[in-house]
Amino acid sequence: MRAEAAEHADFSSIRYAQCWEDADILLEALQPRPGGVGLSIASGGDNTLALLAHGPARVFAIDLNPAQIACLELKVAAYRELRHAEVLQLVGSTPGNRRRELYRKCRSQLSAGARWFWDGHEHRIDEGIGGVGKFERYFALFRHRVLPLVHRRATVERLLQGGTQAERERFYHEHWDTRRWRAMFKVFFSRAVMGRLGRDPSFFRYLEGSVADRILERTRHALTNLDPAENPYIQWILTGRHSTALPYALRAEHFNSIRTHLDRLEWRCVSAETFLSEIGDDGIDWFNLSDIFEYMSADHFQRLLESLCGRGRRGGRLAYWNTLVPRSRPASLAGMLRPLATLSERLHQTDKTFFYDAFVVEEVA
Repeated sequence: MRAEAAEHADFSSIRYAQCWEDADILLEALQPRPGGVGLSIASGGDNTLALLAHGPARVFAIDLNPAQIACLELKVAAYRELRHAEVLQLVGSTPGNRRRELYRKCRSQLSAGARWFWDGHEHRIDEGIGGVGKFERYFALFRHRVLPLVHRRATVERLLQGGTQAERERFYHEHWDTRRWRAMFKVFFSRAVMGRLGRDPSFFRYLEGSVADRILERTRHALTNLDPAENPYIQWILTGRHSTALPYALRAEHFNSIRTHLDRLEWRCVSAETFLSEIGDDGIDWFNLSDIFEYMSADHFQRLLESLCGRGRRGGRLAYWNTLVPRSRPASLAGMLRPLATLSERLHQTDKTFFYDAFVVEEVA
């Protein structure tokens, strides 16, 4: 079975320099236990590294895009060679002017292909490697060129201070949710603009309805029901760094555990379809599938989901996000996969990566 996304999208550069999926809910969903075996979509690398904190026997990281594999490789090298504070500086979470120096400390740990890739992008390392992806540059354009037309810096800083839910809701309705904010949002986060500047246009092939309206409602949820002071993803979008919160893999308390288990990580530049065709049955305990099902037809999704179930151990869990295209276990696979609907919805309501329509957790029967 061929990878459908590879037939339509461009995979020649980094799309996501960070994982824009909340590792906290991912780990609660999958419940990885020491000694287990996991399959993880590499993407920006962060959530794959987060899985290592739980002492697995093996984690297989896969991605169609060689640039994403290079991104994961550099982060693995950084965990091997740098101190925690230096990793934060290299990523861009904290300010600093030593990023090229820190890259050179990591360079010897990279494969020839990853060295070639990052040597060709060394000028961009000065900005922090967490900002070099197409999606992050899209947010940087929003942050530098669009947001200042809507809100003053002091207003942004006040939003990020958070507060009680009542305080957050009052601030949002009285100061943030202006007519200009809504008008700007509907243009900048439209299907056309997001497809051109943020994601690949082919990723919207199976979408129906308005992109901006759905994301605007989820943004309201994130800025009122959730606390921006505890949300590293909102902080990066609005400021270009992490001010008072970090994603799971970058928190100090997980750093040594991740570093200890780096030798249990294996990465391959390959599609999920190809990887599954090359491994035996009943070998995987948990699957971090990102939002890969968005980019394929319903028929292809069903075939791939069936293949994943065949490679999963009984009781193994799958977790994945729906951005805008609804995907979940079809009735035809009821004998192979059990939806964990209550858990899925509870975690979705706490998802700090707020722009997803749904978070899906399912268990191999």
